[in-house]
Amino acid sequence: MKLVIQRVKRASVEVNKEIVGKIEKGFLVLIGVKQNDTRKQADYLVKKLINLRVFEDEKGKMNLSIKDVQGKLLIVSQFTLYANCNDGNRPSFIEAAKPEEANILYEYFCEECKKKDVEVQKGIFGADMKVELLNDGPVTIILEK
Repeated sequence: MKLVIQRVKRASVEVNKEIVGKIEKGFLVLIGVKQNDTRKQADYLVKKLINLRVFEDEKGKMNLSIKDVQGKLLIVSQFTLYANCNDGNRPSFIEAAKPEEANILYEYFCEECKKKDVEVQKGIFGADMKVELLNDGPVTIILEK
């Protein structure tokens, strides 16, 4: 499982010209699920995400977590995080989990984040989504387990 985490001032996701998820200060999280990923891996990444200290404190140091700043999460599934471009110019996605399996772990991940008392907005799994964000910093972190 792979997360691309972007600290944002705001972010939104649109499907069929309709906003389906929108946040102000927080993280836009792109999540890719690989074949054979497990809930245990998701649990580990939820804990890391929620406790990731990349928001600035009163001294300007990246020392605060998303909960410390009452930030929100916008979580968007993105199987292309497991694109393999080693051979040729057309990416292969054979490492990505099948959609049915990936969706189960995506929904589990989102629910576990909600249990940590953080507001969660989501994209729509498998949909053609338009994601807009104002990156803050920019700060972009990649976590994988």
